[in-house]
Amino acid sequence: MGITIKDIANEANVSTATVSNVINNTGRVSSDTAQKIKSIIKKHDYSPNVSARNLKNKNSNLIGLVVPYLQKGELEDNPFFWELFNGVENGAKDKNLDVILTGMDSEQGFEVFNKQYLDGLIVIGLNQKNGLYEQLKNLNVPIVLMDSFIEDEDVYQLNNEDEKGGYIATRYLTNLGHKNIAIVTGPLDQNGVDKKRLYGYKKALKESNIDFNKEYVYEIGVSLAEGYKASQKLFAKMNEITAVFILSDIGAMGLIKGCNELGIKIPDDLSVVGYDDLYYSDYLIPSLTTVNQNIYLKGKTAVHMLFDQINNKSSNKKVTLPVELKIRNSTRNI
Repeated sequence: MGITIKDIANEANVSTATVSNVINNTGRVSSDTAQKIKSIIKKHDYSPNVSARNLKNKNSNLIGLVVPYLQKGELEDNPFFWELFNGVENGAKDKNLDVILTGMDSEQGFEVFNKQYLDGLIVIGLNQKNGLYEQLKNLNVPIVLMDSFIEDEDVYQLNNEDEKGGYIATRYLTNLGHKNIAIVTGPLDQNGVDKKRLYGYKKALKESNIDFNKEYVYEIGVSLAEGYKASQKLFAKMNEITAVFILSDIGAMGLIKGCNELGIKIPDDLSVVGYDDLYYSDYLIPSLTTVNQNIYLKGKTAVHMLFDQINNKSSNKKVTLPVELKIRNSTRNI
């Protein structure tokens, strides 16, 4: 039997994730450690491509967490992914697995993982109509899709109650007396999480006898910079809009910063509701009312689903985790 990535890791006294990072030139590895690993690889004439083809017959105890469609810097700058990775990493430790985390832009593809020795992949936010989904299926490795809503009964999927999240946030605002409620979203892909949350927003408006106004839908994006940009868009309608629901906490942070610079007081002039309940959200000024999805639990659950699949254990292929509203100081009655 040939040498495995685990053997190299043991000889170098590092994790399999570190070896994978050196092989694929990803992640942060010191030059001394990288040189040591390369020397061991050369000594044993190790071929990662051969290992990948033998994936079904060997276990690397290494899994990947993949975030497609990110712009440059979004993975590093968004604490959502780090909270998620923390849950994945701790779930992996429970199963004696190591994890590599990588982003992927629209020009990359999943073929890169043919060169890696992975037991399985957790993939976030994949669009079924995009060619990447077919590439992923062709890898023939266990996968768990998160926040994807793929119409394939054979695929393991982990989601939240996203429509409910959109509903409870908006209904809370209508109960406070708000009628002109803006919503800031990312791309409204069919069956995407933001589309689901928009359905919940519309449902809450309808139940409150408020007409849906498409001019109050801002499909800008929900990154820090995009939230900041949204504040400038909302400023033009501040004579109408009294509340905004933005579909990420990191976006809400940018929005609140922009509002402060424009002289818009939160919540006196504008109530703000976010989505995610990041650790930092309670420390904003004012603290952020937001929809809580347990990001850490989400990460751990994804690993358990992947582990069962890797080991041919029967488990639920479709898991939906609950959400709840965390009421803080960024909203008020009118």
